[in-house]
Amino acid sequence: MSKRAFDLVCAVVALLVCWPVFVIMAILIKLDSPGPILFRQVRVGRGFRPFCIYKFRTMVADAPRLGGPLTIGEDPRMTRVGGRLRRWKLDELPQALNILKGEMSIVGPRPEVPKYVKLFRKDYSRILSVRPGLTDLASLNFIDEAAGLDKAENPEEEYRKRILPHKIRLSKLYVDRASLLFDVAIIVQTCLCLIEAPWVVCDLPGFL
Repeated sequence: MSKRAFDLVCAVVALLVCWPVFVIMAILIKLDSPGPILFRQVRVGRGFRPFCIYKFRTMVADAPRLGGPLTIGEDPRMTRVGGRLRRWKLDELPQALNILKGEMSIVGPRPEVPKYVKLFRKDYSRILSVRPGLTDLASLNFIDEAAGLDKAENPEEEYRKRILPHKIRLSKLYVDRASLLFDVAIIVQTCLCLIEAPWVVCDLPGFL
């Protein structure tokens, strides 16, 4: 099975199985705070093509105006429902639509905002030779990124100088070793991390 066929099958199955959950989450988001159900943001995709990523809204409607693109610790812009969605990564589920559209894969380097891609354009020339993904090695390594940034004196500088370069190294590692079997291992590891299981499937140099 090709990677694209694998992505399509997974995305269709996820939408068919999870649509009742989507409806419940949509209702909870609307009841919790005013604003749209989905959050849309421009990210940079394969071949530096920009696209609009979809997430369930987890912050107040005017969050971009109230702060930057980074989520830091117990961000005051976060809604009550949003905090719970983020804890279990449920806010990422609408990206099944991005996968159906061919903008993303199940597994691949997480798509960044244009601001940070411009800072490391040479590195991203290699990373963006593949479709960005819903999960990857960097997502696993920084699964609680917001809490880590909360401890930094300057979160923006911490992300730009320490976290992002590490994410880039892991993204390059994925591109070099990409295979369907590797994708399945990352998916399994992601599920294990979400349920806080101690088992390690992806044991690679520089990871975790």
